[in-house]
Amino acid sequence: MFTSSAEAIASVVDSADFVQAAPVVARRASAHAIPVRPTRDENALAEVLRHPGVWRRGNATRPKVDVEPTGNAELDARLPGGGWPRGALSEILIENDGIGECSLVLPALAALTQARKRVVFIAPPYIPYPPALVAAGIDLAQVVHIEAGNADTHWTAEQCLRAGCCGAVLNWLPTADYKQLRRLQLAAETGATIGFVFRPLHAAMQTSPAALRLQISVSESGPHIDILKCRGLQRQEGFSAERRHLA
Repeated sequence: MFTSSAEAIASVVDSADFVQAAPVVARRASAHAIPVRPTRDENALAEVLRHPGVWRRGNATRPKVDVEPTGNAELDARLPGGGWPRGALSEILIENDGIGECSLVLPALAALTQARKRVVFIAPPYIPYPPALVAAGIDLAQVVHIEAGNADTHWTAEQCLRAGCCGAVLNWLPTADYKQLRRLQLAAETGATIGFVFRPLHAAMQTSPAALRLQISVSESGPHIDILKCRGLQRQEGFSAERRHLA
């Protein structure tokens, strides 16, 4: 479904639940109270370290993470878990539009929509072309297209990521600061959603809280993908990728 109305966000987030945390009450300690050092709970520590979002450099094994395969066997082989991390932000940095950035995510979007998971396009630079999406295996009934102004793009993406009812949210951000990206990363974690953020190549020089950062550039041999940052990956890697054109 494609829509440009302001009510699109309500249709995406209508299933989200918001829980208000209980207030924390602090009590003044007695002047004669003897501080007691808490005992270390080894089981609790082990449970924290088993969390997929925690990676220890000294651990040679790759952490188990919840992923959606990219559809690119060579890229999957390089990513911990073998795909796009779910519940995290993935940045795709590009030199210019149309060098294969959309075709890179289409296989995952097709798998998500075929599993009846909603996919949201927020303020893309060009109107998505339905015949090309259908040819890639995407179920248009699960697609939402939201037009948002520059001032609303971050907020719209955050709400969709946080809602917990989307399989993936795609967002184009010509400019973004660390705080804004951090909010998107936390929203993706809350909603267990795959967040795709497309940014210009010069943003590679900026720090980012995204779990995964890929850089797509073009050389004489074709598009080239560099892994700039990835949780659980001990070194940067790059490889050439086949470019699939969209109609």
